[in-house]
Amino acid sequence: MGRVYVAANGRTIGVQGIARTTDVLRALEAEPGGLSLANVAQRIELPRSTVHRIVTALKAESLVVPASPSGGYRLGPELARFAASAGGEPRESVRPFIERLRYEADETVDLAVLTRDRVFVVDQVAAPHRLQALSAVGVSLPTHCTAIGKALLAGLADEQIERLLPERLPAETTNTITDRAELLAELERVRAIGVAYDREELTVGISAVGAAIRDAGRVVAALSIPVPTARFAGQEERLAEILLRTCAEVSVTLGANGHPRS
Repeated sequence: MGRVYVAANGRTIGVQGIARTTDVLRALEAEPGGLSLANVAQRIELPRSTVHRIVTALKAESLVVPASPSGGYRLGPELARFAASAGGEPRESVRPFIERLRYEADETVDLAVLTRDRVFVVDQVAAPHRLQALSAVGVSLPTHCTAIGKALLAGLADEQIERLLPERLPAETTNTITDRAELLAELERVRAIGVAYDREELTVGISAVGAAIRDAGRVVAALSIPVPTARFAGQEERLAEILLRTCAEVSVTLGANGHPRS
């Protein structure tokens, strides 16, 4: 008989079940827009009935949620809490700054952490506009073509980035940087000026500015302000200025709240 574990609710969990559940979560992580049960089953080569049973259990714990009214599933908001804890990111300490930045920018603000080669959105304050740029808490995004992802990557050494990302990067739009060497050059500029930009690199019609949050000199999270491109033009400098100021204040606060700086 294979090794089993007993969960807090008394249910028995086999090692195989844990591995299959992880496969489901990783398949959904790779597709922030969501996948149908049939697509998940095909990708991880499991029977659809098995995938349905796993997804039903994950949905009950808010680890996955419906991707849209028409069907499919994506990663859920409960995973954001785990990602934040694993990354040492004190979300509650950051939240007041996000709310103030949303008010000052009059745009949506995202907070994210780096999970391997992806960006994981752990908090968000949405702007009240009818036309707005929205992801969602719990969504996983690519790093190479998002402002928040570039801000996080810029906190790594080039050698680490080369291990994370392939030489040829997937093109999300015609503006996406697909050459790793070109991306590394852009990240050097991000390190120099402190802010990263996404000019319709992930989604046509959406642009963004992002900047890192540091604790003890280490990048632990990042904030971004995604904006419909029609409103982004002419606002870039103002948005970058208030974003940089906010990230600097958050970094100081983290150092002052029991996170000693080196």
